[in-house]
Amino acid sequence: MDFNKLIARAKNILLTPKTEWPVIAGEAETVQSLYLNYILVLAAIPAVFGFIKNAIIGNTWFGVTVHTGIGSGITAMIVQYVLTLVLVFVMALIVDALAGTFGAQKNQVQALKVVAYAYTAGWIAGIGVILGLGLGALIALAGGIYSIYLLYLGLPYTMKCPPEKAGGYTAVSIICAIVLGWIVMLVVGGIVGTAALGGAASGLHIGSSDSNVTIDSNSTLGKLAAMGAAAEKASKQMEAAQKSGDANAQAQATGQMLGAVLGGGSQVEALPPDTLKGFVPDTLAGLKRTSLSAERNGAMGMQVSNATATYSDGQHSLHLEIADTGSAKGMMALAGAIGVESSQETDHGYDKTYKQDGRLMHEQWDTQNKDGEFSIVLGDRFSVKVNGNADSIDQLKAAVGSINLAGLEALKNQGVKNQ
Repeated sequence: MDFNKLIARAKNILLTPKTEWPVIAGEAETVQSLYLNYILVLAAIPAVFGFIKNAIIGNTWFGVTVHTGIGSGITAMIVQYVLTLVLVFVMALIVDALAGTFGAQKNQVQALKVVAYAYTAGWIAGIGVILGLGLGALIALAGGIYSIYLLYLGLPYTMKCPPEKAGGYTAVSIICAIVLGWIVMLVVGGIVGTAALGGAASGLHIGSSDSNVTIDSNSTLGKLAAMGAAAEKASKQMEAAQKSGDANAQAQATGQMLGAVLGGGSQVEALPPDTLKGFVPDTLAGLKRTSLSAERNGAMGMQVSNATATYSDGQHSLHLEIADTGSAKGMMALAGAIGVESSQETDHGYDKTYKQDGRLMHEQWDTQNKDGEFSIVLGDRFSVKVNGNADSIDQLKAAVGSINLAGLEALKNQGVKNQ
């Protein structure tokens, strides 16, 4: 993948779409090349920022900040990402099927082009979710409207529809897109519950020409570039599977490709449940452990695992969650690279997210109820969180600190197979 070309394409389709669409329409592409060189990378943006907002920063409702569990957040992120990839392909099929109705020429590759590049505005606007319900919703709305405009401009070039029919073609396509979008939201919402543009742009330097585009490998875009490179490496095996006609081989290759992309260029096998259980102490902050569970889940070659425990003395209780993001390791690295920091205060507490010693941390405290949580991300892979009743936030921090964090972080490369 030429990541400089990807950035230039995204910039051009957003800033100069009227001159970019004819170029796009004339390019020789395949479904696979469009996915590998563009869709797989751009579609990750809303999923990652949604994870950061829901699982790390949290959503504030009536003065109360609610966080999705790290495990649920990771699952939702992966599901949203995979469903988005499917949604794009289904939308392309719909656009292609509607071609005859609006005097256009049927062509599945051109249909995928117009859908993928029109979605660019919406995907990038997905960054706005991190800014909260108000401003984030406005940014998402603006991105959605601009995507509709891009689709309207692109259909006459890609699908060869008469310009006077582009409006109707766009309207019918958008209705289908809205229905599909709601399906994705319902599925992801069922997982996560009801519960900084500047950050994403850091590390990108654009000069007067495309040849002057440089990317910091440790920046947000650098992490996205790694994901794109992973997809490219996995493409050869996928090509071979497609040529073989073996459905099982194709499914396995698809899973390996997605696993490599989510893993930031590596296939990652999550730690066995028993290994995570080894980091769960018998007592925590002076409280005896009353329950313990651990599991590892996987699908299509992707794995995550987590261990949870409850501690109580009858009056006070704490809940511990240790999660191995496993196959989503690349997504976690991307979340850390974004470097989001936030701080909110109320009359009875506070909520803040920050980086300390290179680690992403989150703490929340309610002075009235003497209740809160503290979490830390280790090695861009593991998350350790303690929440519940305590005398102070310092007690929760000490509880997390009593876990063998160094030993857990030392396992960050275990099960990692570079592609």
